[in-house]
Amino acid sequence: MSKRDTPVQPKPGTNACAPFDRERAGMWARTRRYAVPRWMIEEAAERRLAGDWRGACAAAGVDVAFDLAEVARQDGPAIAEALEDDLRHLAPDLLRWHLPRLEPQWSTQTMITPRRVIVLRAYDRPRLRATLQIVTPEGVGGQRLTLRFGSVAVGTAKTSRTELDWSAARHVWDVRHAHELLARHGGLDRAPFFNADGTPRRPDQLPTENPGPDDPVRLAEWITLLHDRGEVERAFVAANVALEIDEARRHGVDLLDALRSSVLALHRLRPELRRLAREGIVRNWHVPIGEQVTHWVLRYFVATVEQTDDPTCPGDGLRLTLHREMSPAERRRQGRPAVATVPLPDVYWRRLPDLELLRAGRLTPDDLHPLVRSALFPARDAPRDGRPIGPPDPGPPPVIRVRCRGVWHRVSYQGGVLHTHDHTEEERRREQALKAFGGKVVGCFAVRQGWTSTGRMPRALRVQRNELFHRMRHGDTPGVLRMLDLGHDPHARDGEGTTLLHLIGHVDHRLLLPRLLAAGLDLEASDERGHTPLFRAVAWGASADVVRALVDAGARTDVHGYVYPGGDVNLAELIDIRRRRDLDFLKVRIAAQGERNT
Repeated sequence: MSKRDTPVQPKPGTNACAPFDRERAGMWARTRRYAVPRWMIEEAAERRLAGDWRGACAAAGVDVAFDLAEVARQDGPAIAEALEDDLRHLAPDLLRWHLPRLEPQWSTQTMITPRRVIVLRAYDRPRLRATLQIVTPEGVGGQRLTLRFGSVAVGTAKTSRTELDWSAARHVWDVRHAHELLARHGGLDRAPFFNADGTPRRPDQLPTENPGPDDPVRLAEWITLLHDRGEVERAFVAANVALEIDEARRHGVDLLDALRSSVLALHRLRPELRRLAREGIVRNWHVPIGEQVTHWVLRYFVATVEQTDDPTCPGDGLRLTLHREMSPAERRRQGRPAVATVPLPDVYWRRLPDLELLRAGRLTPDDLHPLVRSALFPARDAPRDGRPIGPPDPGPPPVIRVRCRGVWHRVSYQGGVLHTHDHTEEERRREQALKAFGGKVVGCFAVRQGWTSTGRMPRALRVQRNELFHRMRHGDTPGVLRMLDLGHDPHARDGEGTTLLHLIGHVDHRLLLPRLLAAGLDLEASDERGHTPLFRAVAWGASADVVRALVDAGARTDVHGYVYPGGDVNLAELIDIRRRRDLDFLKVRIAAQGERNT
């Protein structure tokens, strides 16, 4: 084979592959850093090991919505006993780590995909009336999860939520099965592209031709490398999966291009389908290729999965047929029946983001969740510097170099105040006077202006500000408090004019709201949409407790703003549009204020 035909491993720090492009890699790198902070992992593990599964759920931001005694009465003691045994081994922080996230075409904020009901275990298959489920938030306004027990209707449209069956994927939540992650993603004694200790394989250690099924790890590497280069047809051949394209339903789109952009792990498909069959989960599946690519035109393209025992069928009986499905709206308009196939959950078919981030040099193995690290790299020793394993904790504000009137100066935040290390007090007063009279502030003194507005500022300072907002959005109350304690300034605004008060519904408002108000944050500050923190709390589904706390703190209730649908509405109209029946108290207060004003 010529050098040109040999797929190569990307250099550290570059994109791992075309499917895992720069945008997707950045999104998952932020997710791994902020979505499941180290304190959450450590506290949840401590409570779980102490036998306190409810405490572990509380530490991981999971609300428990059932009672074991009630389960025993309704479903019998045998099911209640099996459920309790599973709960003792539930790692809710590990589950949060693996939950589906909004892909780049939907959001850049790395939020959990909303409105999902995910079955973790079914105790009465195939009836599915006694199941353990995790329910994701209604929207992106908060990241708390709900653990439920009850019936589901997986694969139907009986509810407004998408219901997914993960009961054959216990490695993503059950510590007794966490070690299976390696085998589920093509590993054996090591993970693809890595040695057992987590060090990357050298390019000369990677396969240069199809190694065949007797070496599954190198076969997984070979298939992945072919996919990385866009040679998806060769990748299908190597995976022994037949590929067909429904010419009648391709709609002028290059469907191979959709596959090149997808995160489908072909080497996983056959073993995962066999595992599902052994668990009694047999349906007419399709892989929702379009949901995982960034091109809107490909949104409804799917790959129908066909399996047969016919030995003459290409691909040993496994075939994917690519075509475009009608959208639900199109089916309703044309009076067509529902789709005959159901989506195969991506926990069974997509690439593991952790391995892709490691290949791209965006993470180290020690940045991973400890259970993920142990599963993927069983021979890896503890870090030599003694630091804990897991996503890094926030640090103090760094000293940043800024170009100021032709020379490099140092600035940093200390105690929430910007310090310009290379300017005298007289120079600072002169710049303040210049700003007061409408003059242009530059250099060191423009940093503060950029921090509290949507203007430009040094990259290192943007990273610092972004960390503060990412921790707020992911509900990391201890992380935000630590950043403020270390001296970070709470008056930051992001690129859309959002303040920390606009995100108060994401965190424990009882701890952070008094802190932010004491720091002088404005309850009536508007973002670029013209929304105040109270308006946004109502619009984005913050709890009634958060809304009440903002009102009690003095937030004005005569505000208005643009929302879809509805246009420019006041707060009372917004409550009706969002169907916030939990906010009737606010409507009563608004009405009373209106009567007093008249």
